[in-house]
Amino acid sequence: MLEKIKQYPKQKQQNRIPEYEVSAGTGLESAIESDSNFVFLNLYTTTGNSIPSFMSFIALLGPFVGLALGFDAINSERSAGTLNRLVAQPIYRDSIIIGKFLAGLAVIAMMVFSMGIFIGAIGILTTGLVPEGEEILRIFVFLVFTVIYIAFWLSLSILFSVLCRHSATSALSVIALWIFFTIFMSLLADIFAGAVFPVNTQYNALVNAYDNYSLELNLNRISPYYLYSEAVATIMNPSVRSINIITVDQLEGAIAGYLSLGQSLLLVWPHLTGMAALTLIAFTGSYAGFMRQEIRSS
Repeated sequence: MLEKIKQYPKQKQQNRIPEYEVSAGTGLESAIESDSNFVFLNLYTTTGNSIPSFMSFIALLGPFVGLALGFDAINSERSAGTLNRLVAQPIYRDSIIIGKFLAGLAVIAMMVFSMGIFIGAIGILTTGLVPEGEEILRIFVFLVFTVIYIAFWLSLSILFSVLCRHSATSALSVIALWIFFTIFMSLLADIFAGAVFPVNTQYNALVNAYDNYSLELNLNRISPYYLYSEAVATIMNPSVRSINIITVDQLEGAIAGYLSLGQSLLLVWPHLTGMAALTLIAFTGSYAGFMRQEIRSS
């Protein structure tokens, strides 16, 4: 198996394999040399020479799928005058907003699972790797997490579509939130934790290091981007045994090994619950706002 992956640079010249497969093969080679267990999962988590991993790509750009599907779900029809005709039909009013969300969710689920299956199929055909049962289950859980993560941004974009009269305003609002949570949230968490528990001196670092890191970690977990990244990294890497701070006393006597899928799910179950709750809250806000709006006068 390893010898087949090492032949990737030669195959690139002879058969002109696409750049993504070459980068993934190079990453797999180093991953197998360091650890030969759960190799198939590296197809989704390994970063190539110039291309990010599939998991990082989805975490960073996946929200744009939800944004594209929901930023003009309501206000575009209001601006075009078709919303009045739609609610005049013999259908329940709440069926409109629920149908738009479920339609977007179905598209997201089909897209995510199609991409996940495609990556796995390409990996099997090009490297000869055959996934084990637990690896398939971990990939399935990873894809479910991804659907919920993008569904949050879909519900948030629908919320802004209900609140804003113009599509451009709702799109820019969601993009601003995406930039904040993805880029600036970690910076603000670091600054705030440093202000509350300073570690600028050797004494302060000794006294406040634990509290500083705990506060920064909890603030970062407010961000859906960080929440998703931490959850899927735990699911796709069975060697991750904890997502919180581990002290030296806790490490004493610990046996190195891999966690089962059930144990990994116990670690990230709050993450899944939190993302599902955020999605439900955002959709509930859009549902309530749409039901209370006066459509005939718009």
